[in-house]
Amino acid sequence: MASLHAPSPDCDTALAAALISARLDRLPATRTVWKLVVLLSLGFFFELYDLLYTGYIAPGLVKGGLLTATTQGLFGTTGVASFIAALFAGLFIGTSACGFLADRYGRRAVFTWSLLWYSVANVVMAFQDTALGLNLWRFLAGIGIGVEMVTIGAYISELVPREIRGRAFACEQAVGFMAVPFAAFLAYLLVPHPFLGLDGWRWVVLIGAQAAIGVWWIRRSLPESPRWLARQGRVAEAEQIVGALEARVQAELGHPLPEPGAPDLAEQTEAKGRFADMWVAPYRKRTVMLVIFNIFQTVGFFGFANWVPTLLIKQGITITTSLMYSSLIAIAAPVGPLIGLYIADKIERKTAIVVMAAVIMICGLGFAHSTDAAMLVTLGILITLASNIMSYSYHAYQAELFPTAIRARAVGFVYSWSRFSAIFSSFIIAAVLKGFGTPGVFVFIAAAMLVVMLVIGLMGPKTNGLALEKISH
Repeated sequence: MASLHAPSPDCDTALAAALISARLDRLPATRTVWKLVVLLSLGFFFELYDLLYTGYIAPGLVKGGLLTATTQGLFGTTGVASFIAALFAGLFIGTSACGFLADRYGRRAVFTWSLLWYSVANVVMAFQDTALGLNLWRFLAGIGIGVEMVTIGAYISELVPREIRGRAFACEQAVGFMAVPFAAFLAYLLVPHPFLGLDGWRWVVLIGAQAAIGVWWIRRSLPESPRWLARQGRVAEAEQIVGALEARVQAELGHPLPEPGAPDLAEQTEAKGRFADMWVAPYRKRTVMLVIFNIFQTVGFFGFANWVPTLLIKQGITITTSLMYSSLIAIAAPVGPLIGLYIADKIERKTAIVVMAAVIMICGLGFAHSTDAAMLVTLGILITLASNIMSYSYHAYQAELFPTAIRARAVGFVYSWSRFSAIFSSFIIAAVLKGFGTPGVFVFIAAAMLVVMLVIGLMGPKTNGLALEKISH
């Protein structure tokens, strides 16, 4: 199959890359294609486990005397806010300063080594006994997680056919967000009690770090991105990978593959892989839009996810009951992306982002004024569902808006602003919680969601069902 569509030896790199993209986009979504998505999603599982256990172990860190629930001074280093900020400071460095690594060295290599990096950092963090040591190693783990997040988005968008890009990201997020109830349930069982001489929160950290090493091992089944290889001039390697994919997909179908569409050379010739490429039309408007979006979306997403146990305690609920409620709410985390497996490529992604931001805003304000257990859990579940539908939508969306040559670099840059925002929003939320209680926190979140709705609704292009190369120009 590969030889029928292979470019001649004198064909230039741009045409070869365009042909590779056309061949990938026409592949039917068989078991082989979904297997690649699931393997990448397993990496995302441990990435999200590491990212989102923060809120669930926070009560244990406070109980153990390592941190305090509130912060002395706006940027105090001994509160839960400093622990959250250390993570997001690392994420900011990983996404903004290191996002180019996947564009330079390849998706597969960076996916592998960044996962190993943050696993080791977490093992060391689990044995820290001071706020300084805790925050330092949380910062270092955050760098690895940040690089991983950028790489997985670029990797998936380039491997899968255009007709299932939305569902592929929904699958990634569905598998990934299963980490949330997993982490919440482990925290519920372990955080209140020591085990084998170690505090429960340390076990929550260690379990995720050790399991992630298994994903590092199974990464051997993942091929490099053929689109990236072709852009590097490594056309023979790209041909070999695409040919093998085509052979497996055709065997699963039982009949010949459809012919690829006409190659689109526009993306292959416009972007050269430089930082400056983000600031020329049409990418400049997209970059500005996504920077603003990411600054404000993280207030809603992590403002709830990282603070829900603490917010419940602030409402007068005990630590054990708070962790139980948080576990119930967390069960909904993978449900939003599972819904996406059915709707992701049917609903325009910018529309999904706007609608889900509105749901977070409305349900958050209701949560702030409720004291009934059933209502708190119900509204918490609705916020979680909306947050995670918005999450898979915007991860797919921002990866689609830039060309292959700068995809990881550009996504890393715009996404890094969400990490930068989270550094400061965690301190702001801590201050608002102290001064105005839970209602004040959700008014702050609602304002951020309104900005999200406006910027995506007014500035965002449509992307569903379009080839990456066509979206690029």
